[in-house]
Amino acid sequence: MTRHGKNATASAVYSYHEKKKDTEQSTYGTQAARLGKDSVKDFDACCLTLQPCRNPVVTPHGYLYEKQAILEYIIHQKREIAKQAKQYEKQKRRDEKELKELAEAETKSKVNRFIKTEKAIVSKTVDAFKDDKKPKDIPSCSNMENGKSKDLPSFWIPSLTPAANKSKVSKPNSKVFCPMSKKPIKMKDLIPVKFTPIADRDKKTSVIAKQSRWMCAVTHDTLGNFVPCAVLKPTGDVVTIECINKVIRKNNMLHPVTGQKLNESDIIELVRGGTGFASTNQELDAKSYRPVLMA
Repeated sequence: MTRHGKNATASAVYSYHEKKKDTEQSTYGTQAARLGKDSVKDFDACCLTLQPCRNPVVTPHGYLYEKQAILEYIIHQKREIAKQAKQYEKQKRRDEKELKELAEAETKSKVNRFIKTEKAIVSKTVDAFKDDKKPKDIPSCSNMENGKSKDLPSFWIPSLTPAANKSKVSKPNSKVFCPMSKKPIKMKDLIPVKFTPIADRDKKTSVIAKQSRWMCAVTHDTLGNFVPCAVLKPTGDVVTIECINKVIRKNNMLHPVTGQKLNESDIIELVRGGTGFASTNQELDAKSYRPVLMA
C-alpha cells in the first residue's frame, strides 16, 4: 500500500492514527486521553501541595493533608469569611439608609400633593374689567430647566454622570469547607496520622526519596496507591483494609497494637490517587470539550 498524503481524509482507508492526528491539530471535537502515573498523586501526598506529607493529618472523610497547609487554608478561609461579613453588613446598612430615604421622600411627596390640592380649592377673585395683556413665558427647550437637572443625567458633567449600582453581596456562610469533599471542616476534626516506615537497610536515602516508604502497622505489607488502606482514629496508625477485615473485625473490633475497643467510626478509609483530573484510580480518563461542526 502506498503511503498516504498528509491531507488524504477522503480515502476509504483513512486510518485511526491519521484521524487522531487530525483531531489533535484541529480546534474542533472532543479530545480524550488516559492519564499516566505522573498525573496521579501518591496515597501519602497532601491534597493541597501534592507532595509527601511530613506531618500528615486526615479529615473524617479520608482526605490526607499536610498539617501546615490545611491550617493555613482554614485560617485564610476564615479571614475571607470575616471580610465578606463586613461587606455584607456595610451593604445592609446602606440598604436600610436607602429605604429610610425613600420612605421620607414618599412622605414628603404626599404632603406636597395634599398642599397642592388644598390650594386648588381656594378660589381667586377675578377682575373682569382688567386687561391682562402681559406676554406669557415661553417654555424653555432645555432639559435642565424646571428642576430636572437632578433627574436627567449628563455625560459631560462629572457631578451628573450616572453611576452603576454596586453588585449585591450575599450573606457569607460562617463554615469552612474542605477543598476536596466540600463538607464542613474544623481544626479539631483533623486527626494526626502515623505512618510506619518500611523495614529497609538503606539508611542513607531519605524516606521521601524512596519509592516504597510505608508499610501496614500490623501485617507489614507495603502500602501504595494499589493497596486500599485506612487510619485507626484513636492512635492514627495506618493499616490495610485487608487487615481490618481479617484481623480487627474478626477479633471483636480490638486494636491490634494497643488492644483498645474500636468502633466503625474509628476506621477512616484513606482516599487514594485523587488529583484535579481523576477522583480515584478507577477513573483516569481526561476529556477536553471543544466546538463541534454540525452537518
